[in-house]
Amino acid sequence: METHVFLQVLLIILLTARIFAELATRLKSPSVIGELVAGVVLGPSLLGWIEPFEAIKLLAEIGIVLLLFKVGLETDLVQLAQTGWKSIIVAIGGVLLPLVLGALLSFKVFGLSLLVSLFIGGTLTATSIGITVRVLTDLKVQHRPEGQIVLGAAVLDDIFGVVLLALLYEFAIGGGVSLINSGKVLLFIGVFFVLAPVAAKIISVVFQRLARTTEVPGLIPTMMVSLVLFFSWLAKMIGAPEMLGGFAAGLALSRRFFIPLGVALHADPRFARRIEVQMRPIVNLFTPIFFVMVGLSLNLREIDWSSFHIWGLSLALFVAAGVGKFAGALVIRESWSSRFVIGVAMIPRGEVGLIFAELGRESRVLDNETYAALIIVIVLTTLLPPLVMKWFYNSRFGERLTFEHQVQEEKP
Repeated sequence: METHVFLQVLLIILLTARIFAELATRLKSPSVIGELVAGVVLGPSLLGWIEPFEAIKLLAEIGIVLLLFKVGLETDLVQLAQTGWKSIIVAIGGVLLPLVLGALLSFKVFGLSLLVSLFIGGTLTATSIGITVRVLTDLKVQHRPEGQIVLGAAVLDDIFGVVLLALLYEFAIGGGVSLINSGKVLLFIGVFFVLAPVAAKIISVVFQRLARTTEVPGLIPTMMVSLVLFFSWLAKMIGAPEMLGGFAAGLALSRRFFIPLGVALHADPRFARRIEVQMRPIVNLFTPIFFVMVGLSLNLREIDWSSFHIWGLSLALFVAAGVGKFAGALVIRESWSSRFVIGVAMIPRGEVGLIFAELGRESRVLDNETYAALIIVIVLTTLLPPLVMKWFYNSRFGERLTFEHQVQEEKP
């Protein structure tokens, strides 16, 4: 492809993604849905203007890595420790039951292969902490007990999800499920997560000293992106997906990560804040390319919409995705209204679910119809729970929440 054509395509992707993201947010939907729709509109499903060629795929890969870096950077393990066993129970139930239900339905009922079924089950385990936090914050209930439990559980879901993603990646490139390869990957991941924070701590000390002395602008973004790319390369070398390196780098650099880098950064929280602020524009530039790429990769014209398979699979997985996330919430000792809210808040898949689905498509594990069914489930589980939560809180606690928020604002 000639340079000017590539630049034109990139221009169209970025502007269209932004326009549709703005429309989505004005319709009270997550911006990621708008970016996904932008890809569907531009791709073979509708206008057919853009195909997912190699250069765009590479930019989308960078977007995935930076997106997982952002997820890791925003992960608050202290939050998990404060909410205790309730968050852990909600997270474990919300991972195991969707995984088992999704895999069994796909394997036993719809006759899909074991590897495809595991990818589907893995996709259903995802929880988008970004969307969950946004909804809780909009409703001003993030400080309520159920909000704290959800935030802690979503943190653990992210960690479980990335580890599961690494295992599925190994199964995909290895051609099947292998206990030996699984053990090897888990061992490598364990070593990686132990050594990554130590390495990041050492590197961050150097960064801080350079930041105080250099007169050349852009040191922090350059060094942080270099660190993320290095961790991603290292993850690939140990047999894990590159995105695992991005997540580990974000987790290690988080100012809310308490071992061992958090101790060092706690003494200089302004530096940690500078990392977040200066990296945000870079992350926001590349991640929409990934979500547009998901839409470009989906060809809705090739799908037989009269087939029972796609509608039956979508409906079954949607039910499994919803029911599965309620498992842990029903077990903990809370009021029924709190359990309901916790279960609903854990349902949104959002960007994390799209990463699972895209990895399955890219590794040729998922065919077009199965991929489309998963995208339908991810979109529905991303759009509906925020609406249900807003309806529930406004109908049950509307006046009380307004009063509590006013009291919080009046506190010195």
